[in-house]
This record gives sequence, C-alpha cells and structure tokens, in this order.
Amino acid sequence: MKPNFASLSAQEALHVAIFIEERNATIYREFSEMFAEFRDPESLEIAAAFWEMSNEERRHGTTLQKRYFERYGTRPCAMTEDDIADFIEVPRLENGEIFTVSKLKVGRSPRERAFEVALAAEESAVRFYRRLAESTEEKDLRSVYEEFVAFEENHSGWLEHKVAQVRRTAGGTKRA
Repeated sequence: MKPNFASLSAQEALHVAIFIEERNATIYREFSEMFAEFRDPESLEIAAAFWEMSNEERRHGTTLQKRYFERYGTRPCAMTEDDIADFIEVPRLENGEIFTVSKLKVGRSPRERAFEVALAAEESAVRFYRRLAESTEEKDLRSVYEEFVAFEENHSGWLEHKVAQVRRTAGGTKRA
C-alpha cells in the first residue's frame, strides 16, 4: 500500500524533500546547458539564471541530506520514485522533447516550454513544503521547510514573470 501525505514519517518526508531538490537541480542544469548552446545574449542570460537556480537547489538538497544524516544516519528509506510521484508532480522530458513536441504540437517555443516545466516543478515544491511546514512538529525542521517555501516561491515568481514575458514577445501564445 502506498503511503499518503498524512502517514509520511519525518524520515520519509525528508527523503521526498531531498528528491525534490535533486530533481529540480538536474532539470535546471539541463535547461542551463540547453540555453547556453544558443549563444545569443538572451539565451545566455536565461542559462545563467537556470544555472544559479540549479546551484541553489543543490545547496537545499545538501542541507536536507545533512539533516537526514543527523537524524537517521545511513538508514535507507523505503520510498520509491513512484511513491514520491504520488506527492509531487515529477516533470519528465525525454531528450529533445522540449524542442520537438512543444514546438510542433502545441505551438510553444522551447523557451516557453522550459519555463513552464520549471514553474510546474517549483509550484509542486512550494505545495509540498507548505504542507510539511504545517504538519511538522519538529521546530527546527519546520523552520527549514518554511525557508524552502520562501525560496521556491521566489523561483516561481521569477518563472511566472519569464513565462508572461515570453508569451508577450511571441504575440500572446496561449497554452494548448
């Protein structure tokens, strides 16, 4: 039987949080590398922003891993990626999908699609951390989750702005 949010132990919640940070760091690193390849000034600016977001997510993951180790040592957690997907949206993009599917089938540019995927990841993280902050009894851990809510909301705000900016530039492209 898969766990539900209310039944998550502190260990499982930390495990899911670490997964979120590592997953987002990987997505943003890939987006950074993708945009850097375009080499125009705007793409390089976007690449730099995604690179910084990736580094910030890695720092968050490291913070959470330290908390995990302090509390649970090297004890493994039985949560699987499928279990985690029940708690958060896990965006997946196959190689090249951002260029082909988004542009040909839905009329969105790779830039818009990248921002949308990142925004969905950040919004999912905000919801997860907010629920953890509200339900965690351990004061120091609740404080970490509240801090992460603020960080992820900051990322979401930046990404919302970028999505709107790309849509204005593209003449009001709408989601399909």
